[in-house]
Amino acid sequence: MSETQTGAAPSVQPPDQFGDYPRTAVVTGGDSGIGRATAVRLAQAGFDIGLTYHSDEEGAGITAEEVRAAGRRAEVRRHDLTDPVAGSRVVDDLTEVLGGIGVLVNNAGRGTSQGLLDMDYDLWRATLAVDLDAPFLCSQAAARHMRDAGRGGRIVNVTSVHEAYPRIGAGPYCAAKGGLRMLTRTLALELSLYGITANAVAPGEIATPMTGQHEQTPEQDTRAGYPLARPGDAREVAAAIAFLADPAASYITGATLFVDGGMTMMGPQAGGALDSPEWRAG
Repeated sequence: MSETQTGAAPSVQPPDQFGDYPRTAVVTGGDSGIGRATAVRLAQAGFDIGLTYHSDEEGAGITAEEVRAAGRRAEVRRHDLTDPVAGSRVVDDLTEVLGGIGVLVNNAGRGTSQGLLDMDYDLWRATLAVDLDAPFLCSQAAARHMRDAGRGGRIVNVTSVHEAYPRIGAGPYCAAKGGLRMLTRTLALELSLYGITANAVAPGEIATPMTGQHEQTPEQDTRAGYPLARPGDAREVAAAIAFLADPAASYITGATLFVDGGMTMMGPQAGGALDSPEWRAG
């Protein structure tokens, strides 16, 4: 019979993983789309929010207003993650200003639409800097604060269906998101000692500025190739992120939650439905 069965206390008490972490969250790329929806959803769940933006100061201000309308504090900082070492320092700044950090959401990202044979190294490197190097450095900074505070925490990385599935013209984006998937899993292993979970949310096509839809309401029956035949809404992704950030998700770590309308199930099904080779040209 084990010690726990006889009522004896375990020899090692793990850090509290069930909700003692500060109700403060940092959301990168919080000026629009998934970032804005996530910041507002976490504010509604009782978190004070630190949010970052690169160029859309007006959008970041709108997000901050929505956070404050939910009754929570909002702090806004600009950063440029093409210089990830300098850009990631904003996590330290926001942690200090907010009085701690309980949740980090690595949402900021950039995409590409150019074939690998025509791509110069600077574009490749800049994309990986924003989409992979910066989440590493931001996670490292946040996790150090969480570890030192001794109260656990949550890291949620926004990847993409392209963490697992390639797309023509998106080589560095796919490579970065695949790397972020494995970074998330390694963080989950290494940070478990401190009661910190690390998970990923992998969106499919979401109606946001990044997909050229400028936060339009998704139209039903417009995507014949998806089981749920429409793009997603940023608030649907935010709900998944908020769940993983919640104390209720304390026993989930190293996981990827796909929010894609079933898109990733359609490989052989959709491949068999193609009647033209034009997809090869991108």
